[in-house]
Amino acid sequence: MPRMRRRDREIDTREEMLQVLDTCKVVRIAMYDEDGIYILPMNFGYTYEADRLVFYLHAALEGKKLDLLKANANVGFELDCDHELIEGRVACQYGYRYASIVGKGKAEIIEDPQEKIKALTVLMKCQTGKDFEFNERLVSIVSVIKITAEDFGGKRRE
Repeated sequence: MPRMRRRDREIDTREEMLQVLDTCKVVRIAMYDEDGIYILPMNFGYTYEADRLVFYLHAALEGKKLDLLKANANVGFELDCDHELIEGRVACQYGYRYASIVGKGKAEIIEDPQEKIKALTVLMKCQTGKDFEFNERLVSIVSVIKITAEDFGGKRRE
């Protein structure tokens, strides 16, 4: 990520990054359409290994987001959590506690049934903390989107 102005708020350890990823349950995905930017909140699963962040999302078998991703795989993403008002004596002393991750990457629609099973298993584990079993019939009725982050960074205000 480009250097952030408030370096004192930068999330700079893997453990802090994982804490944000584990706490947040929704990622906002920004895609390009003919009118500009199209953004959607989506539930997600992720893997974060060797500083490589990958998101997994599920969708219907057809629709606008899939059409947009097929036309242009470049996406932006943002997730945030730990929201709390910080009060002050006067208006300009108020603020907000948060943790966030922002970045960009490339999206692809997973076609291989075994890879879809793996992705949906990760997604459900991240969302529920539980293990689920999938088979090829179950994964044939959904689309699975994989976003590989190319550049990302985190920020926190406590």
